[in-house]
This record gives sequence, structure tokens and C-alpha cells, in this order.
Amino acid sequence: MKTFTQVHVAISLVAIASGLIVMFGLLARKRLDRWTALFLSTTVLTSVTGFFFPFHGLTPAITVGIISMLVLALALFARYARHLISPWRGIYVITAMLALYLNVFVLIVQSFQKVPFLRALAPTQTEPPFLVAQVVVLVLFVVLSIAAAIRFRVATAA
Repeated sequence: MKTFTQVHVAISLVAIASGLIVMFGLLARKRLDRWTALFLSTTVLTSVTGFFFPFHGLTPAITVGIISMLVLALALFARYARHLISPWRGIYVITAMLALYLNVFVLIVQSFQKVPFLRALAPTQTEPPFLVAQVVVLVLFVVLSIAAAIRFRVATAA
């Protein structure tokens, strides 16, 4: 299970890093096709591998995984089946950025659970440092996602 966890974390970090590159590409009105393929595939793998951890019943992690898979299905459909034509361009941007946000959300949760310094600041994840981190990241993603949707909407198709 330790090796599986390490592989899952590595895939997640690649998904987040490539997703940030894709986000900045969208803001710059660039498709970045290879980065997008890496981001979407590793984000799907992150969600899929998350379902292989032992769990009992519906947990918050499983709920996030289900939401992520639904969002990713829509992003993949908009990007590859509808080729970003008309409204699918905006749908793709929003769903891709939501998938990235969910990965970052989980990264923050896991960081506050596993990193001793952060765990000391918010042992139950109801303390202000945890809440502030989540709210700041949420607001940042909302602003950047709206900006990306607006800017990428008028991007060239190439």
C-alpha cells in the first residue's frame, strides 16, 4: 500500500503541475495540446487510483473522486468530442479548472493531515489556518477560471 500511495501522490503532483501550466496557457489564449493531454490523463488517473484505497462507505474523499470523474468526463467530451466549438470552449475551461481545483483542494487537505507543521496549525481542519488556506485557494481559482474562460473564449483555434 505504501508504494501504491507514493505512485498515487506522484501522479497527483504531475496532474497539478501540468494543470497549472494548462491554466496559464488558457489565460494566454494557448491550447497547449500536449500539456492538456498530460493534465487530463493524470487527473483521470489520480481520481481512478483514489478509488483503490481501502474505504468503508461513502467518505468525503470518495465524494470528491466521483465529482472529479463527472467533471473530467465533461471536460474530455468538450475538448476531444466537441473540439472546443462554440459553448464547448467555455464548458471545457470551467470543467478543466474545476478538476484542477479539486486536485489542489485534496492537496491542501492531505498537506494539513500529513505535514507536521501544518497539522499542528490545524489538527482537526476546522481551525482558521486551514479554512483561510481553502478560501484563498477557492477565490484564486474562481477568479483565474473566470479570466481563463473569458480570455480563452476569444482564442484562436490553433
